[in-house]
Amino acid sequence: MKCIIDNQVVLSREPEGPLAAHINSFAKSVREQGYATNSIHRQVLLAACFSRWLKQRRVRLRGITSEHAVRYLQYRGKHVRPHPGDAAALRHLIDFLRRDGVIPTEEIAAPRLTPAEQCAQAYEQYLRETRALANATVINYVPFIRDFLKGRFGDGRVALSHLRACDVVRFVQSQARRLHLKRAKLMTCALRSFLQYTRFRGDVTLDLAAAVPVVANWSMSSIPRAIAPDQVSQLLASIDRRTATGRRDYAILLLLARLGLRSGEVAFLDLDDIDWNVGQLRVRGKGGQRNELPLPAEVGKAIAAYLRRGRPDSSSRRVFLRAKAPIRGFRGASGVGSIVRHSLQRAGVDAPTYGAHQFRHGLATEMLRQGASLAEIGEVLGHRHPQTTKIYTKVDIEALRTLALPWPGGAK
Repeated sequence: MKCIIDNQVVLSREPEGPLAAHINSFAKSVREQGYATNSIHRQVLLAACFSRWLKQRRVRLRGITSEHAVRYLQYRGKHVRPHPGDAAALRHLIDFLRRDGVIPTEEIAAPRLTPAEQCAQAYEQYLRETRALANATVINYVPFIRDFLKGRFGDGRVALSHLRACDVVRFVQSQARRLHLKRAKLMTCALRSFLQYTRFRGDVTLDLAAAVPVVANWSMSSIPRAIAPDQVSQLLASIDRRTATGRRDYAILLLLARLGLRSGEVAFLDLDDIDWNVGQLRVRGKGGQRNELPLPAEVGKAIAAYLRRGRPDSSSRRVFLRAKAPIRGFRGASGVGSIVRHSLQRAGVDAPTYGAHQFRHGLATEMLRQGASLAEIGEVLGHRHPQTTKIYTKVDIEALRTLALPWPGGAK
């Protein structure tokens, strides 16, 4: 006898097994995430087959684990042609069952850490709890320290009191040659922080932080790579705003080009951040800083067009959502960066880079050429320090030429 699941999926027979009572709600959950009809049908059919297999092996509901899903896929592969999405579909099912409390969350045993990893973990805890540093700083510092300790002590006991200045210098010399200049400077900052931590603990009496070599990092050594105004116009004109995805991408690109937002600021923009009554946008910048910016009419219209005729139905409060299932907000800045890269490639724009930051540089450069002060540019871009904005003085070549002294003897 045929069975209809969630008013759209037809199965040849009634589901059976420990998951039978939950397949309908699973189908509803998959549908609400925006999956296509054929994908929903496949996931529901796989869930029903998995439940029947569990029944044959007398596995009870509360005893289901992710290991059963692995074993079922192995069994299934011997009897039917495997589908590339089967593993992901079963992961969705297991996640759904855990999220609803149908099956218990598995306790995964923590991997055994080496002494070097344990020491790096203690340092990480110090940065988070004692120093209260930003998460981004901790994430950047700890891997360098883990590599430093592994290089010095291997998998053996870590004796911080045995550290010497030559160990520090040797590590910096070996790492700096393969790192980008900014990463190399970040590494030396991490080392100094860690060596100060070892003195704080009392493991080291010498000031080894003073032995960390200085990596040359000249201030404003490069000119910001900015996309030109005509390239921005070409890119925007290439977006097909007749489609839902096109309306989304157009609004995102306008936010980057007209307001100079960072890709992460666009990705994490919430519906509550837009005040339509006063035409204002609230942006969460670096370090939790919140900036309020005027919302240009052009940008507001583009966002409104996406919200009305492009944004999928979702409980998410994010302004911009993924175009493919599962329908949700971007996980991070990389989602916006991917839109920029693909849009530039499709439009055939020969931009300085494929990154999103060039729009920020482009806005600042254009404002400078139109006579805006560095303070005004810094306010728009949300710079906390005036020094950050000074780099844009290098792009105003015409103004810099007026300051150049004549060449001795005259030009030939």
